[in-house]
This record gives sequence, structure tokens and C-alpha cells, in this order.
Amino acid sequence: MDIYLVDGTYELFRHYYALPSARDSGGREVAAVRGVLASLLGMIKGGATHIAVATDRVIESFRNGLWPDYKTAEGVEPDLLAQFPLLEEVLSAAGIVVWPMVEFEADDALAAAAVAAARDSRVERVIICTPDKDLAQCVHGTRVVQLNRRTRITLDEAGVANKFGVSPASIPDYLALVGDAADGYPGLKGWGAKSSAAVLARFVHLESIPPDFREWRVKVANPATLADVLSRDRDRALLFRTLATLRTDIALFNDVDQLRWNGPTPAFAVLAARLDAAVTDTRRPAARP
Repeated sequence: MDIYLVDGTYELFRHYYALPSARDSGGREVAAVRGVLASLLGMIKGGATHIAVATDRVIESFRNGLWPDYKTAEGVEPDLLAQFPLLEEVLSAAGIVVWPMVEFEADDALAAAAVAAARDSRVERVIICTPDKDLAQCVHGTRVVQLNRRTRITLDEAGVANKFGVSPASIPDYLALVGDAADGYPGLKGWGAKSSAAVLARFVHLESIPPDFREWRVKVANPATLADVLSRDRDRALLFRTLATLRTDIALFNDVDQLRWNGPTPAFAVLAARLDAAVTDTRRPAARP
């Protein structure tokens, strides 16, 4: 069997900015929820039998206590934020397993679920459905892969190495050096994608990088400067790596059979009718900032 683990937060954002507005009889914006529901039911129609969705019930997480500039809900459209509870309600009614995250992030749930599902010998593949860079750390061989559903590109371990220049094990270290603007941490000054990949391809983790750049024996620009920055900001780099490292110790299910889709619940018909009756605004939504 294949296990599909879907980033519900990404899907909600993606559909919110791709679809025209639609409001239900109470004036509530529902277009993104309607889009995500149709997309996931399409996956099931296409053959997905085991599927779960992780969402960020709140955008903030424990990481905000570690780094004050970590991503928050500030600047997110209220009509988008308001659809998270509805999305969780609708997907649950549709019979799809949903993990709304509060202390942790949806990405943590996807990582933890991938590890747990991969332990089951009956599972042929775990497919993590998200384009987020940090989930690349969870890819393992060809059995745990990452799928960008928009571009339809699947990354296995070789694909991650080809895209980032490092193995999945080095992704948190890589993000610590280059930063992640989407998550709100800047990385280290001067450490770009090429230099970070070149050094980590040889040393794998931050702790293994020699303080003396002459021991690196890799081709990068301004290695002395890079070594000085890493030496000066090593504690910050380690903090950023902590931010980038996904938690896999979250208990979400006991058996992959719990992720099997067995059809909608009786509550689904009423919710589906409410979504179907929503009035669509033919004007296109504003582009995502």
C-alpha cells in the first residue's frame, strides 16, 4: 500500500490564491476549502486508499519561543485563516484523517507520520505531498518520497541530492546556513546555496566542518570569510538547525490501517451541500504577497 501524507496548510494557501472567492449563505469565504476538498477527493478517486492531512490550526508553534522572528499569522488574510477550522471539519466529515497542529507544525506531523508509516512492512511507499524544503529531510531512498502536487515532481533520495546538492540528512544543516525566508530565519551571512551544498556534501553536519577552511578541500568562493562567519555565528547556526529539524516523536496513529479512507460520514452531505451552494465571485483573487 501507499501512504499519502498531505500538507493541508500549503493546499489551503495554494487554493486560496488560485481560486475566485466563494461565500456561503452566511457570507463566509469557502473557496479554498472547496478547492482542497475537491483536490483530495480527486486523489482518492485516482486510487489513493490511505491518506491523512496535517494542518496548522494556529500558525505559531513552539519554534516562536526559540526565535522571535519565526513565522506568525501576521499579514495572513483573515478570510484565509478563518478557513482552517472549516477545512478540518469538512475533511473529517469526508472520512479523511486530519491532524490539526497547535504546539507543533503541520510539517512536524508529516515528518512524524512518515517515520511511523515507514516502520510498517506492508507499506510500499510513503508519499509526503508538499513542496516545502524542510520535508526533504524525511526522504529515504525510494520508499519515502516527496511529491509536489502542483508540478507533479516527485523527489526520492537521489532527487533531493540533485536538487539541493546534499543528502536528506543534511537538509536541516543546509537550511541553517542558507536560511528559510518562508519560516523567518535568515541563515548565515555569505553562505549561499552553492557554498553550503559544497561544504555539507563533504562534511554532512555543521559540527563536522573544520574551523580551518584549509582543511575543507572544497571549491567555494571566499572560504576564509565563510569560516570566520561560521565560527562567529556557530551558536546561531545551531539554533537555525533546530528550527529546521522536524519533530518525529509525535504520536498520531497506532496503525496505518487507521489512515484508510472508508467513505464519508453522515455529516458530510450537509457540509458538502453548503459548499456547493456557495456563490462564486467571477473576479480573480489578488496575487499572493
